[in-house]
Amino acid sequence: MRRTTAPDTERLNRLRQAMSLARLDALVCARPADVLLLTGYWPVIGTAVAVVDRHGSVAVAAPEDEGDEASRGWADVLRFFPAGSLHELPPAPEAVREPLETCLRALGLRRGRVGWEGGASTVPVPYVALHCYGSALGDLLRQLLPEAELVPAESALRDLRATLTARELRCIATACGIAAEAYRAGVAAASPGTTETELAAAIRSGLSTQTVSLGGSRADGFVFCMSGPNAAEAYGSHAASTGRRLHRGDLVLLHCNSYVDGFWTDITRTYVLGAPAERQHRLYSAVFAARDAALEAIGPGARAAELDRTARSVLASRGLGEAFRHSTGHGVGFAAIDHLAKPRLHPASPDRLEPGMVFNVEPAVYLPGIGGIRHCDVVTLGPGGVEVLTPFHARIEDLVLDG
Repeated sequence: MRRTTAPDTERLNRLRQAMSLARLDALVCARPADVLLLTGYWPVIGTAVAVVDRHGSVAVAAPEDEGDEASRGWADVLRFFPAGSLHELPPAPEAVREPLETCLRALGLRRGRVGWEGGASTVPVPYVALHCYGSALGDLLRQLLPEAELVPAESALRDLRATLTARELRCIATACGIAAEAYRAGVAAASPGTTETELAAAIRSGLSTQTVSLGGSRADGFVFCMSGPNAAEAYGSHAASTGRRLHRGDLVLLHCNSYVDGFWTDITRTYVLGAPAERQHRLYSAVFAARDAALEAIGPGARAAELDRTARSVLASRGLGEAFRHSTGHGVGFAAIDHLAKPRLHPASPDRLEPGMVFNVEPAVYLPGIGGIRHCDVVTLGPGGVEVLTPFHARIEDLVLDG
């Protein structure tokens, strides 16, 4: 089985440059997001291992039942191992050993400095379970490359994931487009008496059913609804839909993390069921003013901490500073939620914006007992400035549900 996708030459050039700067002769990665970064192939269960050398040659050792997915990448060398057996139960490091050794030999790797995933990270899960090699990958590489020097490459990998290529940006745009259509169709289910779980399910269904029309071979995601006073708790590290029924006048916060072929979104829209009350209108106006100010401050070299300060100061000027309980945003793309992903729009962030970065901008207010409003867009910094990849339902008028 051979590859069916043309190489992302922009990504391969960046990999070569990064390895040159770090004085690496190769990179070996097993986390699905990093295999995607190196090869264009997003593994399903996490047992695949990818290798790229300093010349940009790519090899992949993958389970046989992921052959179609692996061939959609751009590996020059593909080697497979049995996904399962009725005769033995080998652990993953043992199953991948021989094909990985073949890959290393095909790329002529015996010695030198070899970078690998030697640090902690947030890993988006591509399936219901995910295998993680952890230190076992290092142990295996020491056995297969006894003359090589293994070098933790987490910092270099994080920098590589921070700026996306034109091809990768198209994948993100497709994921955002699918999510936009899912929101537009799904919110029609909102009416007094609808439960949070029912509304979340109505939107989530669109994340996979529209894949054929908008492109992408693997698409789905997660959607959560928090309404009324529950929306005031939506600032936490995770969301949770409940059986609460919607009431007229409720704020209805809908949070979505969706993916297409390994590229993720982080989107939130907050609707109101019926005409917004005067106080709700003021809250919406404040959040949108903070959003607009942050977007205007985006540019090459801009300090991420300054973007956070800009959005935060707008809300503070309206008496809502304490109600904004999280950072203004973080990098998005190879993961939906990774608060180490650059750029981190956080008061303490040292990051600066660079062209090709994709991140969210999510000003918000949370008022206990009343509700919460968050407007989270996915944006990118391109040659022409900032581009909002999620321009749908971007006005107060768009967020009013007749129910």
